[in-house]
This record gives sequence, structure tokens and C-alpha cells, in this order.
Amino acid sequence: MPEPILIAHRGASGYRPEHTLAAYRLAAQMGADYLEPDLVATADGHLVARHENEISGTTDVRDHPELADRHTTKEIDGVEVTGWFTEDLTLAELRTLRCRERLPRLRPVNTVSDDLFEVPTLQDILALRSRLATELDRELGLYLETKHPTYFRSIGLPLEETLVAQLGEAGLNRPDAPVFVQSFELDNLVMLRRDLGARVPLVFLADATGAPFDLVAAGDRRTFADLLTPSGLAELSRWVEGIGPHKDLVVARTADGSLGEPTSLVADAHEAGLVVHPWTFRWENEFLPTDLRGADGRGDVVAEIRAHLAAGVDGFFTDHTDLGVLALARPPG
Repeated sequence: MPEPILIAHRGASGYRPEHTLAAYRLAAQMGADYLEPDLVATADGHLVARHENEISGTTDVRDHPELADRHTTKEIDGVEVTGWFTEDLTLAELRTLRCRERLPRLRPVNTVSDDLFEVPTLQDILALRSRLATELDRELGLYLETKHPTYFRSIGLPLEETLVAQLGEAGLNRPDAPVFVQSFELDNLVMLRRDLGARVPLVFLADATGAPFDLVAAGDRRTFADLLTPSGLAELSRWVEGIGPHKDLVVARTADGSLGEPTSLVADAHEAGLVVHPWTFRWENEFLPTDLRGADGRGDVVAEIRAHLAAGVDGFFTDHTDLGVLALARPPG
């Protein structure tokens, strides 16, 4: 059985501002198997790496008076959001901004790197992956997420076509390429299966509550929970090769918030022929089970990862690549 893969969530985002080339580089140097960029679109159709299309919390856009007129309120996936949005800026305008730490209260040390790095494009990341694979003399993969695909398609900036084209240009649209593509929406993955064929594995992401927005928008009443039942997983296996569930769906929490017992999800997914890559493992107490929290605000995320590995997962997302390496008992780097 293959060793579980280590996916650097937004790069080594526990140590550098997320979705920067510096965060991706550090994660690769620490030993990540895959780097995870979240992809959104600019006004002129470029794919760039941001966790959300609203960027006031991850860039210095507030400090740019020339962009003050772009401040607005929109409905994104049924939720009203106010701020500045990538789809209202050209790539040239976005390049004038610099990245900032998204969680400064929890990660004050990371703010030392504020305002040092540009927002990278997918092309930047593809080029970096190639350079790092050569420098490190090993395979290095990308685990790409399409963010809000229904929304972006509705405003005339579909993500899928550009993603497929750029993977092809980079020579990564092939069966043995170190690439996954993931989404919280099902229709998006069905479209990508059509456009990518069987060459690139697809992963359906699932939260612990709620439903995929594309299904909500279409009046389909199925929830994430419905899609993760044995029958739902069998249906998903028509389109995808894996699932990326919230970690609590793999190892449940008890009533007091401590780490509980594994659920049947891994076994059910494996029965359907799907791999399981849960998210997201972080060392800050805020994200840990109560029994693994520490006195200094950080706890034993290695123990939490190992509990999920014992439950049979095929990989995992973490902000702290080096601790993921430790959990896997690999040599560092």
C-alpha cells in the first residue's frame, strides 16, 4: 500500500503568509509531497493563488488609495461579503499588492514577512514546482483547488478552461503527472472530468456541515453528509478518485471536544475505490481537540495526524509541513 501523501496546505502556511512562493518553497524544502494552491480569477482571466477572492485579509489592498473605488459588497455562494475582490482587479493591478498573514493573532511571527511577497499566478507556481523538483531532485506535486467555480462561471470568468489549458502547457495533463484537482462543488468536477479525461485525478472536498453550493443553486437538496454515505460515495466514484473530508468526519470529536473514535468513512470510501485526504491539521489550540491542546497556545498536532493515519487515510493537509513529516516518521527535507 502506498505511503500516505503529505499535502502542504497553502504552502508552509504555519510559517509564512499563505499562498506565496516563499510558503510553497519552504514546504517543499521541509518535505511536502504536494503543494496546495487555491485558485481564483482576476478581471482579465488570470488564475491566481488566494484562499478567497476577497483579499482584504491576505493583502495590503487597504493601503492602496488608487483602489479604494473597488471596495464593494457582493453575494458569494449565498453569503454577503464586503471588501476587495480579485475579479475586480487586473493582474497588473493585483501585482501592485503585497501579501499579509491571514491569522496575525494566532501567528504573529509570520507578520515579519508581511508586504514582502507578490500574489502568485498559477503560471508562477507551475514554474516554481518545476524548479523545485530539479533543485530537490525528487518528484513534487500540485494539489489545485478551484474556488467558487459556480460564482466565477456566472460572472464570465470560468476557472476550468484556463486550468486545463495551463496544465496541458506545463506537460501535467497526463496520467502519471503529480497533480490532483479538488473542489467543494460537484458540477465543477464533472466538467473537469470531461475536459481532463481520466488523466488527472479529481477530489471532492466535503465540509462537516452544509452542502455544495452548486447543488444548493440548482435546488438539489443533497448535503455533504448525503454524498458521504456509502451510496453517495459510489455515485461520486463515477467522477472522482478521492474525497477530501473535514478531519472530524474521519476521527470524530467527543461531546467535550476531545479526540474520539474513527468513523466508518475511510472504510466506506475505500470500498467505493476512493482515496481519503482529510483537512486541515494545525498546531494552534484553536484547531485541535481539547485533549491535545498545550499550555502555550500550541498542542500536539502530531498525535492528531497519527490518529488519522491509524484510521487509514491516504494523505492529509497540514499548515505545518515539518510536523507532518514527523508524524509520518520520515527523514526531514
